[in-house]
Amino acid sequence: MTAATIDPAAAETIRPEPLLELSGVRAGYGAIEVLHGVDLVLQPGAVVALLGPNGGGKTSTLKVCSGVLPVTRGEFKLAGRVVNGIEASELARLGVCSIPEGRGIFANLSVRENLWIATGTGASLADLEEVAYTRFPILGERRSQLAGSMSGGEQQMLALSRALGTHPTVLLLDELSMGLAPRIVSQMYDVVGSLAAEGISILVAEQFARAVLPIATSAALMLQGRVTRVGDPHEIEEELSTSYLGG
Repeated sequence: MTAATIDPAAAETIRPEPLLELSGVRAGYGAIEVLHGVDLVLQPGAVVALLGPNGGGKTSTLKVCSGVLPVTRGEFKLAGRVVNGIEASELARLGVCSIPEGRGIFANLSVRENLWIATGTGASLADLEEVAYTRFPILGERRSQLAGSMSGGEQQMLALSRALGTHPTVLLLDELSMGLAPRIVSQMYDVVGSLAAEGISILVAEQFARAVLPIATSAALMLQGRVTRVGDPHEIEEELSTSYLGG
């Protein structure tokens, strides 16, 4: 059968299985539900931009995907397998790495000590340092410096380095642009784009959509705990109001 004669049913059977998938996911904090049936798909090698205003559910969705926030209803799948209830440490060992909002570094530890902490996932300190100092030479110069005394951009480089040193399959990024100057934001998303080109699948939550849309393969708009629109990044950029996507 030639490509021209493949019917839709046959095409469906050869479509790649999602690497990460949320189906009807509900989750919350105590009695307060914040995700109301989220459907989201991350295909192998894709960059999905999760967009929307603060309070829309972006961070909670990433917490579900990183194993920090448990699913109360629906299914969280990894490579086709339901993993509801999986621990964050186990997800990390399976190749899902998260950089939370605020970067998640230890300000009172040195750069090298921050990298050492990431060895808990099984990576060696030597590998972590090689990845960090090769991709971001400034971190090599700062290896003995307290992380909290570095600039915001350098701290974000350190957070990315800790993640990349574990050789992740899936990278979850939450508000990468937070607190950074526009020039640094552009540099950081250039790095993210290069990671995607190397084959890492990336789900990035970002309030300021125009920072991430140039490297995204698809975009999902999240409002009031639901994904309300999924589509081509350029189409969504044209359609959505700058009042909540940011300039």
